Amino acid sequence: MRRIMASLGMLIIIFAIMGCSNEQELGEVSDTRFLLDTFCSITIFAPDNEAALAEAALLLEEAFALLEYYESLFSISIEGSDIWRINHAGGMPTAVSPETIEILEAGIVYGRLSRGLFDITVGRLTSLWDFSGEAGLPSEPDLMQAVMTVDYQNIIIDGNTITLLNSETWIDLGGIAKGFILDSLSKLMIERGVLGAVIDLGGDVAVVGERGENRLWRLGVRHPFGGEFGLLGIIEIPEAASITSGIYQRQFELDGISYHHILNPRTGMPTNSDIASATVIINSALVGDALTSVIVQVGSERAAELIAETPGVLGAILVLRSGEVVVIGDISFELIES
Repeated sequence: MRRIMASLGMLIIIFAIMGCSNEQELGEVSDTRFLLDTFCSITIFAPDNEAALAEAALLLEEAFALLEYYESLFSISIEGSDIWRINHAGGMPTAVSPETIEILEAGIVYGRLSRGLFDITVGRLTSLWDFSGEAGLPSEPDLMQAVMTVDYQNIIIDGNTITLLNSETWIDLGGIAKGFILDSLSKLMIERGVLGAVIDLGGDVAVVGERGENRLWRLGVRHPFGGEFGLLGIIEIPEAASITSGIYQRQFELDGISYHHILNPRTGMPTNSDIASATVIINSALVGDALTSVIVQVGSERAAELIAETPGVLGAILVLRSGEVVVIGDISFELIES
């Protein structure tokens, strides 16, 4: 581990433009749309000619159509989505899409591996908290009642149908959906042979292809309180995903106490470890989504062990509540002096 003192808060941003291995002129097509309750941006790089850019534009539309399709399946709030229908089925079997089966199977696996610290059946809990509107705390009886419904083992998969053993249980895929979708969109880009692509789903980023011949992608770690160019530091990564969970992303303050959206499934309250933010560089965004959530809950003493045990992790950056930054793994991180 290398420990670097820095300010709290960290957000991964792209700050370098991709180069091309054969030095040809590159063009790009890009768009940003509000989906998954966040701003989603996709940029595709292609040779700078009319035919290639037109093909990239069609791929861009296909990627956003796929993103919208996944939202129509996985959203807890869109009436008629697979997850909405499961939650409102009163414990009766519900037929769903293959993609929903796949993501639920993954959620069950990570629920088991984390011993319930990551649990996709937290829907009743998350519905009690509002981090976007007027600050307020759920009542203790409501929290306790909701906690009793949380158990990934309540999910029974039989072919293409889902049954919840506890009819009061609600599934919420907010902690894993973006990772699943990032992996799916990255796979689409790879299959189409793009020179390079950047997929940003509300700060969780996947990069595809190469920035240039034997050159890594350069990602900036934004300094929340300013600093030179607003950046805390720079990391360099190959084709991979950069996934972040942080207690400052959605929060409110009440009576001098800060409450954030990363909930402990066992108590229903925001987790209270020494980690303010966890970013992992990893081959699978899906795994990274679950892993960062667990890391923030278990704290820095357990984090290195979890990271070492997880296949595909290239490195991690932890921001502690004290302001200290911990860099784990063989990744290049350069602090920008302010």
